[in-house]
Amino acid sequence: MAPWGELLAGVRGVLLDISGVLYDSGAGGGMAIAGSVEAVARLKRSRLKVRFCTNESQKSRAELVGQLRRLGFDISEGEVTAPAPAACQILKERGLRPHLLIHDGVRSEFDQIDTSNPNCVVIADAGESFSYQNMNSAFQVLMELENPVLISLGKGRYYKETSGLMLDVGPYMKALEYACGIRAEVVGKPSPEFFKSALQAIGVEAHQLLSM
Repeated sequence: MAPWGELLAGVRGVLLDISGVLYDSGAGGGMAIAGSVEAVARLKRSRLKVRFCTNESQKSRAELVGQLRRLGFDISEGEVTAPAPAACQILKERGLRPHLLIHDGVRSEFDQIDTSNPNCVVIADAGESFSYQNMNSAFQVLMELENPVLISLGKGRYYKETSGLMLDVGPYMKALEYACGIRAEVVGKPSPEFFKSALQAIGVEAHQLLSM
């Protein structure tokens, strides 16, 4: 096997996931994974460009960054690529007015978005808001549209909190896909466009990148 120096010779940047890589979320702000605070500090002292890439859709970027900083991470809001801001950009570009099935913690990201007379549905990890009534309301909006558009902030099956495994947005997205006979547009990992936006933010090509 080639020495690490050779393997890393062409690497200019690092994409870091957050949940499950840097910390486990949960009550009281969650818990940093052992060694992660120090690892991020070392990376930021290196020649490498660092970008944080997350599918977090229960918190705004500001809230997420504040939580991570309290855990000791050196991170700013401008260093984070997250699905809610990316979705807002798509909604504006395409003139879409969403019915929002999202967590209250991320609702502030959509403050500048017109939600009157919806012509699409945006679904995220809504947590306790994934009630029958709310799922059915999203279903009804989609079924009334001639060309239904369902945008999902990720498609994960589950994630880990300090209290255990939790259902993510993916199962609920799949339920709406099945009920409406449509295919969701995923904004977030593993969407190639999502990763491309993170690469553009740090000016690095895919072949020059490590992802963790």
